[in-house]
Parts: sequence; C-alpha cells; structure tokens
Amino acid sequence: MKNILFFLGALVSALVFAFLVHEWLAQYDDPGYVLIGVGHWALETSLVVFAVALIIGFFVFYVFFRWLGWLIRLPGKIRMRGKSVKFNRSQDALISGLVDSAEGNWERAEKTLIRHASNSGAPLIHYLTAARAAHSRGALEKRDEYLTRATKDAPGSEVAVGLTRAELHLSQKQFDQALETLTKLHTLDSSHASVLQMLHQTYQQLGDWQAIRKLLPAFHENKVFMEAEIKLLEVETFSLLLKEAAESSNANEIQELWNSIPAYVQVMPGVPAIYFAAMIDSGAGAKIEKDLVRALNDKWDMTLLSLFGSVQSIDFRAQLEMAEKWLLEHGNDPILLRVLGKISIKCEFADKAKKYLAKSIGVEPTVEAYRVLGNYLLEEDDQERASECFKLGLELASNEVINSVSALR
Repeated sequence: MKNILFFLGALVSALVFAFLVHEWLAQYDDPGYVLIGVGHWALETSLVVFAVALIIGFFVFYVFFRWLGWLIRLPGKIRMRGKSVKFNRSQDALISGLVDSAEGNWERAEKTLIRHASNSGAPLIHYLTAARAAHSRGALEKRDEYLTRATKDAPGSEVAVGLTRAELHLSQKQFDQALETLTKLHTLDSSHASVLQMLHQTYQQLGDWQAIRKLLPAFHENKVFMEAEIKLLEVETFSLLLKEAAESSNANEIQELWNSIPAYVQVMPGVPAIYFAAMIDSGAGAKIEKDLVRALNDKWDMTLLSLFGSVQSIDFRAQLEMAEKWLLEHGNDPILLRVLGKISIKCEFADKAKKYLAKSIGVEPTVEAYRVLGNYLLEEDDQERASECFKLGLELASNEVINSVSALR
C-alpha cells in the first residue's frame, strides 16, 4: 500500500511538473526546437515536447529502478519476516517455558524451550532453564547435553554455564565434580563473587579448611560476604584448622599455625581455648602457661580455667600460688576450687587437695570433682570414702542424663 501511494504521488508530481514546464514554454511565440542527430538519423522536435518527454522519461526510469530494487530486496525481506515471526514465537516459548518450569512441569518446559532455542535472541536462557528442568526430572544426560549446547550457541557464556553446572552438581552432593568446574571458573575469573561463594560452599562440604583459608583474602577484597559473616567464617576456619593440627600432636605445627592467625581472630571467643587445649594435649602445656594466665587475668573464663588445671607445669607450686591469688576475687568459684584441688594433688599437698575439692563439691557438686576426689582417696587407700565419691558422682551423672532427655521431649 505504501509503495502504491508513493507511485501515484510521484506520477502526479511528474505530470504537474510537465504541465508547468509546458505552460511556461508555450507563452513564447518561438519556444525553440531540439535537434538530435546520430549518423544518418536525425530527430527534430519542439522544446516543449522534448522537455515534457524528458520529465516523463525520467519518471519512468525512476519508477522502473525503484521497483527493480524492491524486487531484488524482496527475498531478503521475506527471510527477515520469517525470522521475525520465529523470534516472536521463541520469546513466547521462553515465557511459557519459564512459567512451566516454575510450576514444576519439567518435561513440558524442557521441550518448549529447546524447540525454539535456535531462533531466540537469548538462547542461553533457553538452554540453562531446560538443563535445570532436565536435572529436576532426573534426565542427567539431557542436562549435560543442553549445557554443552549453551556453551556452543552462546559465546562468552562459560561462567554462566559453569555456575549452573556446579550448582546442579552441588544439589546432588557431587562435590568433586562441582569442584572441578569451579576450579576452572576461578582460573578464568579469580574475583567473581558467585564463583568464590560456591567454592566456599564446596570446600566446606569437603572439609577442606586449608583451601578455604587460602580464599579468605579474596572474600575480603571482593566483598563476597558481609564483614560480620567473613569474621565468623575466619573463626570457624581457623578453629577447625587448629583442631586438625591438634590431631597430629605436633606442638611446633600447632604453634606455627597459631602464629599465622590474625590477631583479631586469636582473641575471638572460643579460639584461644582450642589453641591452649591443643598445646596441652601435645605435651607443650608449659609453653603456653603464661599466655593462659594472661588470658585469664584479662577475662575470667571457665573453659580456660579448666585448661589451666590440666597444664603440666614445670613448677606446680608456682602454678598453685598463681591460682590461689584468684581466690581473692573468685573465692566461691567451684571450677577454680576444683582446679586448686587438682594442682594441690600434683604438689602432693594432701590436706589442701581434699579441702579444695570438698569445698568445690559443697559450692556446686560436679561429676568431675567427685571423680578427682574419689581417685585421690583411692590412691590413699581410703576405699570407703572413694566409693562414696564415685557413687555420688554416678548418681549426679545419671540425673544429668535424665534431665537432658526430659528437656528434649
């Protein structure tokens, strides 16, 4: 319709222009003539006729070439029209596939998305959504096929496809396969937040805390987690690394690890206790005795106090004197009294040991206090009183178990 209107408009314009030229030349008595000679041929006509013929001829040639150009472009337009129709259908299919996927119609979503993926302006979304749908219905071979096709049909999509692949592996607890994919992605982009998050998740499931430790600087630099979350992660990571080192019972290894831990992590609640316990278990308690005393002077802590009682000091009497100074502020602390009893036994101060342990039980009876006192009385061959301590300790332990079970109901 547009072309027809253009043709009619051009025709009218040409006729009007020819008429105006004719009228302008006709006003002269002698409008002139035109003579064209070619070889033995000659053509003579008036200027008016020649001008009008020239205008009409120009119009005819113009229209002819316009139509010729339109005919030449016609196949391309038909192809573009077909592509446009297919593109619109692919967009409708994408929306339909996403809705089906959200509703759990996995197979229908998969078929709809794949059928129109090649004509879509966003084939990557088609393939990734179809891969998730195939995964959800257990068609793992189809899932892998769609992910491979996504990489081929959408250049530059390696990270998006890789993250989807790793996520699907993680959902099936295929941690080794997920790690293989994420390691490749980390090589491509070491600062990608989603890659770092999923690497943390994978290493956490694999229990590879040394690997997580290496990623901690990247978590800080790229703001992968909130600052508070990173600090909690650091505490968790270094705590578990200390526990792993403790299993080796190598004091030098434990000490080296401790020295590499940031100062603000070393003072986080619970972390010092793990370090001190590891050193004590490795037989190097004497090396950390002063640090343990300093920590208790800075902040009174029941766990650290119990560990202080387990230190194999090179001078038990000095250790006892240090602990007795704390009685000024914590005279009725049952744990301190129990620790004093244990150290007194190491010093072979029988009366002090019995006094402190009895006072500890008097303030707050505990299974540990009964056990320590019972063992000491047994060593002194006081079997009757030792048996009484063991009996009371067992009754207390039984009551604690009963109370714990009742609390769970």
